[in-house]
Amino acid sequence: MSKVSIVVPFFNCSYINHALDSITKQTYTNIEIIVVNDGSTKHTDKILPYLDKITYVSKENGGTASALNTGIQQATGDYICWLSSDDIYDPQKIAIQLESMKTHNAFFSHTNYYAINYRGRIISPPLGIQTLSKLDLITRISKGNIINGCSIMIHKDVFNHVGLFDETLLYTHDYDLWLRIIQVFDLQYISHPLLLSRIHESMGSKKYASFIKEENKIVINRHKYVMEQLALRYKESFE
Repeated sequence: MSKVSIVVPFFNCSYINHALDSITKQTYTNIEIIVVNDGSTKHTDKILPYLDKITYVSKENGGTASALNTGIQQATGDYICWLSSDDIYDPQKIAIQLESMKTHNAFFSHTNYYAINYRGRIISPPLGIQTLSKLDLITRISKGNIINGCSIMIHKDVFNHVGLFDETLLYTHDYDLWLRIIQVFDLQYISHPLLLSRIHESMGSKKYASFIKEENKIVINRHKYVMEQLALRYKESFE
C-alpha cells in the first residue's frame, strides 16, 4: 500500500485547522502529514489538537519554497502532495488521485478544483485546466502557470531527476518546478474537482500580484529556449 506524504507550509494562517481537518478525514489512510511552521507568530494554537496526527517541523521564516523543501526532505512517502494552510482537500482526494496515477503509470498529476470564499462556500465552477496533448500543454504552460499547486501529486522519484523548489523564487517556485518536470515527465489531469482553493483578502496572490507578474517573466525566460525546442520536437512528430 503506497504511502502519501502531504506537506503543509504554515505561516500565520487562521485557516490551518480547516486544512488539517480535511487531511485527517481522507478516506485513504496510509498518509503522512508534515506541517512546516515557517516562523509563524500567530495561530499556532490551532495546530495543537493535531500534534498526535502530524509531523510538526519548526524553522525560521524562509518562504513557501523553503518550507516545502523542508517537508519534502522529511517525507517518507512514495508520493508527495502539497496543501496550503488556507485550502481544503475533498475527502477522497488522495484515494482518487493515487488510484488514477497508478492505473496510468503517471509520475505527476493535477486535479480539477473549485474556488471557495473565506467562509468556505464554493464560489466558482470547476477551474482546472485540461490540456488536449503534450504539445497543447507545452504551448499553454510556456505562457503562464496553469496548474494549481495544491492539486498536485508527485512521485518522490521525480525530485531525483529535476530537483526541489527554487528557494530564490518567492512566488513562482511552483511554476518553475512544473516547467522542469514536464520537460522530463508527462502530466496527468484528473477531471474530478478534488480541491477547494480559498480566495481571501490576505492571500499572497492578491497581496503580491505585481511581484508575481515580474517573477513570472523571469521563470518564462529561464525556460524559454528548452520549451521552444520541446514544442518543436512534438510538432515534428505530428508531421
